[in-house]
Amino acid sequence: MTDKKILIHFTLTTFCIAYIMSGALIVLGQFGFSIHSTVQESLQHLGMNIPFAIYILSPAIASYLVLKRNNKIADFKEWFKNVFYAKNNIFLYLFVIAGLGLYFSIHLAVSGQTEMVLPFYTIFLALPGNLIIGGLEESGWMYILQPGLDKKYGFVLSSISVGIIWIFWHIPLFFIPGTSHYEGLIDFWIFSFQLVAFRFFYGAIYKISGKGRVFMCVLCHTIFNAASPALGVLPMTWAGSIAANTMIVLVSIITVVIFT
Repeated sequence: MTDKKILIHFTLTTFCIAYIMSGALIVLGQFGFSIHSTVQESLQHLGMNIPFAIYILSPAIASYLVLKRNNKIADFKEWFKNVFYAKNNIFLYLFVIAGLGLYFSIHLAVSGQTEMVLPFYTIFLALPGNLIIGGLEESGWMYILQPGLDKKYGFVLSSISVGIIWIFWHIPLFFIPGTSHYEGLIDFWIFSFQLVAFRFFYGAIYKISGKGRVFMCVLCHTIFNAASPALGVLPMTWAGSIAANTMIVLVSIITVVIFT
C-alpha cells in the first residue's frame, strides 16, 4: 500500500472507530447516561467510560492496526517501543516545557486569571489518566498522518489540514453528556482555534525531535491536558486564547525555520 493510501486508511479507520463509539454514547445520553471523571464514578459506570476510552484512543488503535497491516511494524511491542522512545536530547524536554509555560502564562495573563483552580500537585496526579485520554492520540496523528502530509505539502499546510481533521474528530465531545465540552466549559470556536494552533506546536516538536520520535508529542499533549483544568484556563476566553495560540503558532514556525 502506498503512503497516500496508508494516510487515507488511517484516517478512515480512526473516524469509523471514533464515530461509532461516540454515536453510541450520544444515543445513550438521551436515556440519561453520562460519562464520569472520578475514579469511583468511572468504576460504577464502565458501560459509558469504556466506549468513551475507545473513542479517545481511536487514533492510537488505528495507528497500530494500519501499520501492522502494511508491515510497517512487526508487532505491538515494536509499535509501543516506537511510540514511547524517550531517549531524547534534554533540549527537547525543555522546549516542550518552555512552550507550554509560555502558552499558559500568556493565556492566564491576558484572561486575568491570577490563581490556580486546583493545587499544583494535581497536575502530576492527572498525568497517567491524561496519557490514555489525550496523549496517546499523537501515536496516530503524529506517527502517521501529520508527518505524511508534511512530506507532500510542507509544515504549514500539513498543520492546518490535520488541525481541521482534528476539529471534526472532536465534534462528538460536544454532544456526549459528562464532558467539559458538553457542559459548556469549552467554546467550540475558541477550541477549534486552539486545535489548529497546537498542530503547529506538535508538528514543530516532531520535526526537531528527529524522524519518528513521537513520544515528545505524546508527552506534550499529556501535560497540556493535565495542566489546563488545574491552571484555570477553563472556561476559555477569546482574548487569552487568541494571544496564547497566536504566540504558539509563531514560536512553532520560527523553531522549524531555524532548526530544520
